[in-house]
Amino acid sequence: MLAKKKRFAALTVALMAGSALAGGAWGADLKVHLNQVALERDGPKVAVVEYSGPASPGGFTVLKDGAPGLTGALTPLPAFGEWGAGKQYYQADFSGLETDGTYQLKVAIGGDTATSAPVKVADDALFAATASALVNYFKLSRHTKPADHKIRVYGTDRVVDVWGGWKDAGGDNGKYLSHLSYANFFNPQQTSFTAWSLAKAHDMAPERFRKAGLEQQLIEEALWGADYLHRLLSPEGYFYMTVFDRWATPGAERVVTGYVGVEGVYTEDYQAAAREGGAVAVAALARAARLSKASGVNGVFPAEQYEADAERAFAHLQANNRRYVDDGRENIIDDYALLLAATELFRSTGKPAYLDAARRRAKALEGRLTPEGWFRSDDGDRPFYHGADAGFPVLALGEYLDIEPDAARVAAAKAVIARSLAAQLALNAKVANPYDYPRQTFRMSKAGKPVGGRQEGFFMPHVNETGYWWQGESARLASLSYAAVVGGRATDPQAGGTFGVAPDLATFAQANIDWTLGRNPYDLSLLYGFGARNPPHADSAGDMVAGGISNGITGAPDSDSGRGIAFAAGPDEQNWRWIEQWIPHTSWMLLAATAMTQPAGAAPAK
Repeated sequence: MLAKKKRFAALTVALMAGSALAGGAWGADLKVHLNQVALERDGPKVAVVEYSGPASPGGFTVLKDGAPGLTGALTPLPAFGEWGAGKQYYQADFSGLETDGTYQLKVAIGGDTATSAPVKVADDALFAATASALVNYFKLSRHTKPADHKIRVYGTDRVVDVWGGWKDAGGDNGKYLSHLSYANFFNPQQTSFTAWSLAKAHDMAPERFRKAGLEQQLIEEALWGADYLHRLLSPEGYFYMTVFDRWATPGAERVVTGYVGVEGVYTEDYQAAAREGGAVAVAALARAARLSKASGVNGVFPAEQYEADAERAFAHLQANNRRYVDDGRENIIDDYALLLAATELFRSTGKPAYLDAARRRAKALEGRLTPEGWFRSDDGDRPFYHGADAGFPVLALGEYLDIEPDAARVAAAKAVIARSLAAQLALNAKVANPYDYPRQTFRMSKAGKPVGGRQEGFFMPHVNETGYWWQGESARLASLSYAAVVGGRATDPQAGGTFGVAPDLATFAQANIDWTLGRNPYDLSLLYGFGARNPPHADSAGDMVAGGISNGITGAPDSDSGRGIAFAAGPDEQNWRWIEQWIPHTSWMLLAATAMTQPAGAAPAK
């Protein structure tokens, strides 16, 4: 990120002007925003209609090969002006359509008509359409430059072999277990989570990947990640956190290091704490060990080595985590990351100590849930909000449920999941929200000090503890879809219901995917190579790879609290915030797409 500093002045003009989409023409005052890739045959199918003319009744017609079929009335939505005044919003719900095919939606209001981009309707639509590209994206993103066989550890004369892994993003050849560690509350789970998510996706639906001809590739990619994590494990028992060259800054040495701020200042804090990717690396190695044993597929290192690494690293984290975190205090990210690590180790070894460790972290998460349903990040009242991993607390608790034999503890964990998901749905519905975008509770921070009180909004605030980092939230949306599906199945399974969950959770899960795949105000499918219109090139965003997902849409750049809306607002050196692809986006999307294929009412995969 922040890789190249070359302006691309025409970008915003070209993007914001709008153009005809394949298969339909836009009316001057009328737009149809629809998922451009895939909708479930038996699931929610909803378009958002935006109209700049006078409020009037309207209707829609579903077209197949240009021929009209299902018709219906547009449903007016509450007035909404936060993303631009003078617009009316309607909903076109064609969920009653249950026949496979490729469709468009034609809408009419007053004298204006508009036709959407096409979308495919099928069973397991998202998985069938995207799984191959999502899996292949990681292979295309492998980092194989031989120089990483000999990299210096910053502040020392030690040279280590940290070859392998994946480049972090389109414009960033760095490799991160996590970054933003100096900010304490924003650590995304990056390389280690990708390795875990590949193995988890396989274990959720091996027969589907097998049928798609993807099983071998998926296993090999998961083990590619596990091999890299083995190389990152130091003799002392901690993982090296980052392989970094200041975003390819000319003259910068590529080293094992930590970094601080927008300047990328190297530090000697390269030991990965639990929240800095260390705990999820443990989880990934433990799961990869089981996958290798069960499949008979081997990486460079044997399954027994992965498992031994995971146990050694977990013991080291248990003894040293508070020493490694930047502020000396554990927070919610440590809790959910260590919960996942302990859960995976218990699955692999059956040792009671790991069940005890998992119980402590599940109890800690329970204690962080407020009566209002949002989580505290710290020991005070800072809300948990996250640009990539908002669904991680539910993911970790969902995995823990699978190993917990005690009925009271199971009930407590399920209550936390149910209350947090209900609170998310209530927060979304609290204001006019035509796209059902997942809102968040947050508090701003500047120069290490809280700014104002608790707020609620659509997008991540731009004034926060990192000092510079905010970007589109494609990973966050997919993480919440995954949380809605696995959390809903765990707490209120609905046999025969879409995704096996209650209708409100199914609608929410689909809405987040819809936004990423084109049902957004810019009519952009952020999944490259899919849909009628993808993000444009930007030098600062680097390579665009099929199956990669751009960061996405944000609040307006000049809004401290992330109000308003923007995409590729420029100049080019800032457009990475919106356009750049990043491995957590595709990791979370792969998990969501796989979870959404499971038979209704299916038990969570181990």
